[in-house]
Amino acid sequence: MEITSVNNDLVKETVKLQQKKYRTQSGKFLLEGFKAIKEAHDFGIKLEHIFVDKNKIKDYEFAKDLIIETTEPILKKLSTTESAPTAIAMGFQKEYSKNILKNTKKVLLLENIKDAGNLGTIIRSAVAFGADSTVLYGESVDIYNPKCVRSTVGNLWKIPIFHISNFNELESIFTNYERIATLPRSKNLLKEYKIKSNQTLIMFGSEADGLSEKLIKFSTNSIKIEMAKTVESLNLATSVSVILYELFV
Repeated sequence: MEITSVNNDLVKETVKLQQKKYRTQSGKFLLEGFKAIKEAHDFGIKLEHIFVDKNKIKDYEFAKDLIIETTEPILKKLSTTESAPTAIAMGFQKEYSKNILKNTKKVLLLENIKDAGNLGTIIRSAVAFGADSTVLYGESVDIYNPKCVRSTVGNLWKIPIFHISNFNELESIFTNYERIATLPRSKNLLKEYKIKSNQTLIMFGSEADGLSEKLIKFSTNSIKIEMAKTVESLNLATSVSVILYELFV
């Protein structure tokens, strides 16, 4: 199949996936570039179409039945980056049952994370440093935002991710967990902290506001990263990486 017009109906439908509203309605999302598409395919993510630059068709033999041969102008229209990738795919979002959380041991919670790139980097770190699941609590950015998908570098589908907006639901799921709040004012230093339970929830707030008082009260303990006095704070993604490495690896 070949599409050469930017006004093609399928192109118009695919472009809509740049918007959260249409991703939510359709249950689909965009994958940009060879690495993301290949890893999603190999991991079992269902793909619907792959728009491929006509000069790169051979690279996508692994999904040849899904290929739509196309042009650079169309790839630019579909892409959310300044320089268009050689291919863009439409994939189906992966869903998990929250029952998984009853038996997981190492869970990362992120509250009100608004930066898509930061969230993607954090998800990548969660996979790298042994988290079993990630929970997005409150008003967080969509994990299928194209910038977030790119920032995970193929790790988005390697860890169950859940949205929970209701505190009562959060409380009921994690009531038996050790619940660790990350707080700059904590008296417990990360390097000295030892996990006390076989089920642990580590909670991080946004860079702008930190953890809400409700989650701080919900915690059973707290920790902080000891830093040089000349440094006020770390980027959230960096803080998450340091803490997960120390406590989960």
